[in-house]
Amino acid sequence: MQKSEILDITKKQSVRFLRLQFTDILGINKNVEIPASQIEKALDGDMMFDGSSIEGFVRVEESDMLLVPDLSTFQVYPWGDPDARVARLICDVHTPDGAHFEGDPRWVLKRVLARAESMGFRMNAGMEAEFFMFRPGVEGDASTATHDVGSYFDLAPSDLGEDARRAIVIALEKMGFEVEAAHHEVAHGQHEIDFRYADALRTADNITTFRFVVKYVAQQFGLVASFMPKPIFGQSGSGMHTHQSLFRGTENAFYDAKGQYELSETALHYIGGLLKHARAYTAITNPLVNSYKRLLTGYEAPANVAWSMRNRSPMLRIPARREVGTRVEHRAPDPSANPYLALAVMLAAGLDGIETRADYREPVNENIREMSHRERRRLRIDDLPHDLNEACDELEKDDVIRDALGPHVTRHFLAAKREEWSEYMTQISKWELDNYLAKY
Repeated sequence: MQKSEILDITKKQSVRFLRLQFTDILGINKNVEIPASQIEKALDGDMMFDGSSIEGFVRVEESDMLLVPDLSTFQVYPWGDPDARVARLICDVHTPDGAHFEGDPRWVLKRVLARAESMGFRMNAGMEAEFFMFRPGVEGDASTATHDVGSYFDLAPSDLGEDARRAIVIALEKMGFEVEAAHHEVAHGQHEIDFRYADALRTADNITTFRFVVKYVAQQFGLVASFMPKPIFGQSGSGMHTHQSLFRGTENAFYDAKGQYELSETALHYIGGLLKHARAYTAITNPLVNSYKRLLTGYEAPANVAWSMRNRSPMLRIPARREVGTRVEHRAPDPSANPYLALAVMLAAGLDGIETRADYREPVNENIREMSHRERRRLRIDDLPHDLNEACDELEKDDVIRDALGPHVTRHFLAAKREEWSEYMTQISKWELDNYLAKY
């Protein structure tokens, strides 16, 4: 879109407010909302904001930031007063002198994509972000009381979130998404809506939009949507399976009709890079204390560093499609991850694998969950980190992943996560009281 087109649309559709959207390092959507009178100024990239209170941004003495909109992301929200519509633009964050701000997650992804381009590759990605919809608590806050007892692919009356899910799909389509499927997931109150893959930057933008739309529409139905990875004990958690491939022009660089498994050397070494750096980038793709309560054997989430052609227990799976559809599905990430940083670190790991011709090992087509510890060691199958603290330790040791993030994001992310872990470790859980209070 051109500036003139956006100004024309805002007048024709009675846009009264414009949200200038960005994310902090933790992936939380932020925005500065401006009235229609300031839209032209915003389109010129002239809107300043105070970044000192944004997680992982800057110190108070250097807090002024510029919001530079990506005009291709302009969308009018398909709800609200038709005479006072609200639109949004996703922005890059710049310093006052016009330079890209090193703490902007969107810029982190752009840097790694530029590196891929210098190697002749373009990354396509698709992210499947599962979510729960709960009944609100007594005070209207979040609870874990589910609105149904449905399971995988169930229909009403078991799936009482069906109407809300349809409304989410309609809203997404009005905002330009090509929705491919929507269904109930395994756990009670759990759902998945899949939309078409795109280039990596657009996919990350789409996930930030998707999370906002899901939460907004669920609220209109009296429900509370959550992308928390593991909210309910004893049931499967929510993943964000990430499908990824590299293209050279219109050709899929992962496909080779004569290659082993019909995969190219590029694909195999990309897989090797993902395996090599998995324990480090898991801190980014699974960034919460709660994330590691999903990565457990027995709940459809991977707990090991391995890849497979057929079964879904390893971390990486190669779906059956070949030629243009050849891709790697990464099953470990969860929807609490910052999508810009998650795609950046996975791509950086894969590119390093290509450059260093990383060992991709053999695919593990047996069920890892049923293997003994000795069998896993024989096949060189590592465990994913067992908790957030261990994941942060691995991130600190991996130069490739730290370089992809840059020193600013690495430092602030680790500081935030170390603090989160420290606070968690001081808490006394109900499980501890139930098991220890009367006994000792």
